[in-house]
Amino acid sequence: AGAVAEFANEGAAGSYVVSWHEGSSLKGKDKAANAVLTRDGQETVGEPSVVDEILPLVASANKDVVDWVRFAQNKVGVTNFKELEAALAQLDHHLVMRSYVCGYAPSAADAALWGALRASAIFQRNLKTKPEILGDHLVRWYSHVSSLAFVERLVGQQQEASRQQQQQAPKAADQGSFDLGLSNIEYGKVVTRFPPEPSGYLHIGHAKAALLNEYIARSNGGKLIVRFDDTNPSKEKAEFEESIVEDLRLLGIKGDLITHTSDYFQIIYEYALKLINKGLAYVDDTDQETMRAERMDGIASRCREQSLDENLERFQQMKEATEFGLKCCLRAKMSVDSKNKAMRDPVIFRSNLTPHHRTGTQWKIYPTYDFCCPIVDSIEGVTHALRSMEYRDRNPQYEWFFPALDLRPVQIMDFSRMNFVYTLLSKRKLQWFVDNGFVTGWDDPRFPTVRGIRRRGMTIEALRQYVLMQGASQKNMLLEWDKIWALNKRVIDPVAPRHTALLKKELVPVTVVDGPAEPYVKEILRHKKNPELGTKHTVFSSQLFVDQTDAATFEVGEELTLMDWGNAIVKEIERTAEGVVCNAKFALHLEGDVKATKKKITWLGQSPEIHPVEALLVDYDYLITKKKLEEEDSVEDVLTPKTEFDDAAMVDANVARLPQGSVIQLERRGYYIVDKVAGQNELGLVTLIKIPDGKAASMASKHKDDGSVAKPKGTSAAAAGGSKGNSWDKGNASKSGAKKKTAATIANDATLGLPKPADVAN
Repeated sequence: AGAVAEFANEGAAGSYVVSWHEGSSLKGKDKAANAVLTRDGQETVGEPSVVDEILPLVASANKDVVDWVRFAQNKVGVTNFKELEAALAQLDHHLVMRSYVCGYAPSAADAALWGALRASAIFQRNLKTKPEILGDHLVRWYSHVSSLAFVERLVGQQQEASRQQQQQAPKAADQGSFDLGLSNIEYGKVVTRFPPEPSGYLHIGHAKAALLNEYIARSNGGKLIVRFDDTNPSKEKAEFEESIVEDLRLLGIKGDLITHTSDYFQIIYEYALKLINKGLAYVDDTDQETMRAERMDGIASRCREQSLDENLERFQQMKEATEFGLKCCLRAKMSVDSKNKAMRDPVIFRSNLTPHHRTGTQWKIYPTYDFCCPIVDSIEGVTHALRSMEYRDRNPQYEWFFPALDLRPVQIMDFSRMNFVYTLLSKRKLQWFVDNGFVTGWDDPRFPTVRGIRRRGMTIEALRQYVLMQGASQKNMLLEWDKIWALNKRVIDPVAPRHTALLKKELVPVTVVDGPAEPYVKEILRHKKNPELGTKHTVFSSQLFVDQTDAATFEVGEELTLMDWGNAIVKEIERTAEGVVCNAKFALHLEGDVKATKKKITWLGQSPEIHPVEALLVDYDYLITKKKLEEEDSVEDVLTPKTEFDDAAMVDANVARLPQGSVIQLERRGYYIVDKVAGQNELGLVTLIKIPDGKAASMASKHKDDGSVAKPKGTSAAAAGGSKGNSWDKGNASKSGAKKKTAATIANDATLGLPKPADVAN
């Protein structure tokens, strides 16, 4: 239709305007009616109707033209390959001695047939891949018609229309669905809560829970409560609360209200009394091992049918922490033998003499999370409680308390946790690594805590984007780390300044024979594609250093490119008896084409005023060697023997001025984050941690279990080894084998103890 209309416009430009629409948006919701002809203010809808409207005006006296237009509609515009094949063969035969379908000039027949072929996916595919099967005459004719003015106009109009449509169409957010099937949503009255236990630092799994609760609240004009579930004084600390609030702030999450379960201890205690008085709870002094066995086997406790007075008296002893009271716990009388074992008379109050970080020694008994949660949720006005799938078996328990305590019910909904390969998210297991000195702390770069992955170079922007991309799926998945780190790379690449690093081991001095007589410093862009990042000082000198790995590939007479300088030709190479390059000489060839060389070499120049800086490049492996830890697996059996890898390096002097936390790209090495500046490191080195980029090489486990490396034994750093090179040694980053410098050696280290080129060795 468009081709015929544009052909008609040859005689009266702009008289016929054909537009295309989603058929269901047009009158009658006819999905086939996707073409609209506008002429003199009148609209004609549908491809056949549009052609019928135009055809009498351009081919009324030529029956052949009309027949070929109908042929285009009925024979060429089909999706059946055999039918189309026959039509194309007929058309190819017809065009053997013809430039146009009818007569000696373009007609509506050419326009209609070209338009039908342009719209045919089968024809277009074969035209690109197997044009010979279409017929030489048909291909020749199609190419010729494609060059005609009215066709070129039509193609241009379609491309412009497509471009505008893409610009106007709302972009699909790279975000998963947050549809949890929640009911009773009333805009402005939705209240969600994020209830972390202040017994550790937030990890990446908590980030999903926090963002999900915030999303549900904000998208419904509601309120988010951040509630600290501080019911276990043995594990909780004020420092964890502070870190959680800070991590939430970095994630862009701010609760409308911050509360503590401990604010409600008295109320929760009174609800426990209410359960006892209603005959729905009893105090049990059964030892833990027997109680566990009875629950597993569906056997009622001998204390289950105690009198009300006996239960009240025993609960008072628990509160007073008497010798007998300390042996007891309060259990809800739900079921003895429910198929759901979470319903088998769960413990709801237990004794603990550890002072609480907020209430001190006021309480000697504390409620369990499962008892507190429904009570406080109801009291605080929570409308929708979102919990990870691990709590699904305990959902009936949660719902049991509402009628039992005459509380307003709260709707509960599950979502899946984010589990990653080679990664532990259990706070208990992470605590084990901390307690045994296998990591430096909760912010260790090997940890999946928010602080740990931030220290590894993860940006909050990438973390937030990734969590939103996951949505609120209820399907448990074991995720790879590649996508989140690839997303992080897209965030940091445009803003990461470029710097240079060379490995110090077997560093190769190079003399540029026609280099500058005196070293000079030039300011060049820190990021060629982002001038806003400013400039850096680069030393240009006749005395350079290059990496041994690069030098090993040099050949005399070879032309290569010194990055940020220009081309040079290798004149001489000096090697040791073992074949290690120990010196080289270059001659500049700055007029050479940098695009023509295969090797682009990073280098560092020497200057009396500006020296390269010593640095430690650190990379890590996963803490465990197994992708997914099963319940029966012991952490000690799957420990990765070596998880930290250090390389002494030289970096350009500009790096010394970078503050802690700066993200940079070391040319040809990857992205790094400044973990410690020289003054923070006992070795006097800048410490740079490598940031994974999501590529397979950087995400693969470095561990090869070939039996040659003994796995650490025992539960302490000392038992795990502690010798030089053992990454399980506590504080191993400071024991990498580099000697600590004294002030005197630093002051006199003008060349940083590096080998000198042969020309200046003496």
